[in-house]
Amino acid sequence: MQRVYLDYNATTPLRSEAREAMIAAMDALGNPSSVHAEGRAAKAIVERARAQVSDAIGASGADVVFTSSATEAAGLAMSGRELFGSAVEHDAVRAWHKEALPVAQNGAVAVAVPEQSTLQSANSETGVIQALPQGLAVSDMTQSFGKVPIAFAWAGAQMGLVSAHKLGGPKGVGALVLRHGLSLDAQIRGGGQEMGRRSGTENVIGIAGFGAAAAAAQRDLETGVWSRVEEFRNILEIALEAAAKEIIFVGKESQRLPNTSCFIAPGWKGETQVMQMDLAGFAISAGSACSSGKVRPSGVLTAMGYSDVQAAQAVRVSMGPETTEQDIRRFAETWAAKYEKQRARAA
Repeated sequence: MQRVYLDYNATTPLRSEAREAMIAAMDALGNPSSVHAEGRAAKAIVERARAQVSDAIGASGADVVFTSSATEAAGLAMSGRELFGSAVEHDAVRAWHKEALPVAQNGAVAVAVPEQSTLQSANSETGVIQALPQGLAVSDMTQSFGKVPIAFAWAGAQMGLVSAHKLGGPKGVGALVLRHGLSLDAQIRGGGQEMGRRSGTENVIGIAGFGAAAAAAQRDLETGVWSRVEEFRNILEIALEAAAKEIIFVGKESQRLPNTSCFIAPGWKGETQVMQMDLAGFAISAGSACSSGKVRPSGVLTAMGYSDVQAAQAVRVSMGPETTEQDIRRFAETWAAKYEKQRARAA
């Protein structure tokens, strides 16, 4: 059985460019903090990657602080601050903010005081893209980075969170992007690496992979790769709707990430869909990878006004540059056949 991977919002395949950069970085002997030739060579790898990430995210005049993940970047950005957020934020962000911002049924979040608020640029479960207000304190840009054009310098946020493995880089490396000159208290203290904002010897290999993946993702955006992915997403939704008129596509009336389709199939639990499609050779998700193992309906969907029952019947299909039209049509055909059997059993 040839498996089809449709869970790109959880993690992505490692890009060949990232793999090559990481392999090359393995031969870098020195510590980036050392001043001898070997240390300077390692430091050059880190700084090249910093420039690649900064260029890809449009962070002119900003700083890129490498971390172990977007989760760590969230803690670095939000610890010790009283910020407001909404229930549609990723758990890594929700752990730090007060939940007070209202969510509309289309997924849009209303921000009253931007400088005291956090707002994601796009949702991992629904793909809904937010309009970021100027002066926003923090934005989780993890899902949008590499999928849609982003210019951090113009986005309006003071700080942004990103992760390598969401755009073809390695797992275990992320970054906090912040406006140049913004003060920040280090949470990990010691040697003063990363401009004194995050101590600890840099993960040179992972950072090299992150930089190369970011540069490759930017090329994909410029050459229209994600426009093709969006066409496949639309093909999928047309096919599913033809097979199940009662299906609900979450956030379809809003601007969404080009690769994401979150849908509710009445009468068919999301976790059952995931398991049955997995056995059929398709990897999909019942929500955010960081929360999909928890026995509770999606907090994102209930915040948007869907019932607990509806939220429990939702799944997410997320595609990537490697996804083909054949993959999508095979998935739609298989899903439709299984949904028909589900309805027959329930009749």
